Amino acid sequence: MASGAQVAHYISSPISRIFPVIVAAAVAAAIVIGWLERDEEYLTPDSGLGYWLGIYGSAAMLLLLFYSLRKRAKAARSLGSVRFWFRTHMLLGILGPLLILFHANFKLGPLNSNVALFSMLIVAVSGVVGKYLYGKIHMGMYGQKAEAKQLLAEAEELSKHIGSDLQAAAFVSQELKAFSESIKNKAPATALASLWAGAIIAIRTRTLRAQVVSEARRLIRIEARSLGWSWRQQRQAQRKVADVVTLYCTAVRKAAELTFFERLFSLWHVLHLPLFFLMLLAACVHVWAAHHY
Repeated sequence: MASGAQVAHYISSPISRIFPVIVAAAVAAAIVIGWLERDEEYLTPDSGLGYWLGIYGSAAMLLLLFYSLRKRAKAARSLGSVRFWFRTHMLLGILGPLLILFHANFKLGPLNSNVALFSMLIVAVSGVVGKYLYGKIHMGMYGQKAEAKQLLAEAEELSKHIGSDLQAAAFVSQELKAFSESIKNKAPATALASLWAGAIIAIRTRTLRAQVVSEARRLIRIEARSLGWSWRQQRQAQRKVADVVTLYCTAVRKAAELTFFERLFSLWHVLHLPLFFLMLLAACVHVWAAHHY
């Protein structure tokens, strides 16, 4: 298997896979409960806990600016790492809208509050889209920006890490090398070409993985019987091959779709920031109106 440092940006830890699911489930459960209990009037926007939830939610949304400040301002380097503020940015982008939904008690109000609410929801949805696009063009959630040539080079390198002690290794290496040769010098120049290439290569890599892993497992079973391997040794060898082929296919797919997602991320960034500041303006108008009328 390839070294951990080499493939770390392709592998997600169990915690990184489970944590978003737990957060999503908790947020969904909170929204469902809040929606079902909205007519009980446990919370009101004008007073008590409901009022303070609006304050805390607005503060959470305002703190989202610290991520951009930390990335761009040299004077802000003492405020913490970019990774810390990225994580904080993501959490606040979920917590802030949730608190404001409970502040509104899941009901519409005056025009100014409705404008603030819907602008906040639009920004929240935009943030989810941005997170998805960010992951498509970076190595891991907090890693460096991906480069197509680097991804393809790493994909070829991965094919060398199956292990020469396996007879199936020669077959797998040959198949992956042949696939690499078939897509060389075919990097798409435009976003639409990248989208089409990504779709085609996604199908081809899934077919490749299924065929190569299936045949490699068959070869390993034959070798295991001749060498007297235990079931555990056989499973380890099969898993090793499957992991390398999976990582190879992931790198190839990411390289193929990179241009498309880079263009989308650029467009998203142009739209997201104005939407965010419009949301802040609507929130300020709402706070002013709520305290003067």
